[in-house]
Amino acid sequence: MAEEKNNKEEKKEVEIPKNLENIVGEIEDMKVVDLAKLVKVLEEKFEVTAQAPAAMAAVPGAGAPGAAGEAEEKTEFNVLLNSSGSSKIAVIKVVKEITGKGLKDSKDIVDATEKEPQVLKENAKTEEAEELKKKLEEAGATVELK
Repeated sequence: MAEEKNNKEEKKEVEIPKNLENIVGEIEDMKVVDLAKLVKVLEEKFEVTAQAPAAMAAVPGAGAPGAAGEAEEKTEFNVLLNSSGSSKIAVIKVVKEITGKGLKDSKDIVDATEKEPQVLKENAKTEEAEELKKKLEEAGATVELK
């Protein structure tokens, strides 16, 4: 209990611009589920992602020399389905198209994203991976390229 108070006090030390105080206050009072929904809404509305870029996530702690070497090497990606979003049926159809699997198998893949991200395509060329990501995101899914 004392630690929780200390953590809250530490968070309050962050300087918040006056015009954002109300928004930050409302966010502090939100439940985690509501925050997750808010992030998805903002991602869709502004066509952005809250995830770290795939190249950075794939090589944690890599220095500048490693990053330069990876930029040259990375021509193939694994397409990961992180979440089906709100339009699950549309995502299942796209997964079925991408994987060539049946409807039930495609649904099982989409359902499994509730536990952990699912690899839909391994070692896809850059262009193909971007195209698959675009199709899935248009269907409402959250996708990552690694």
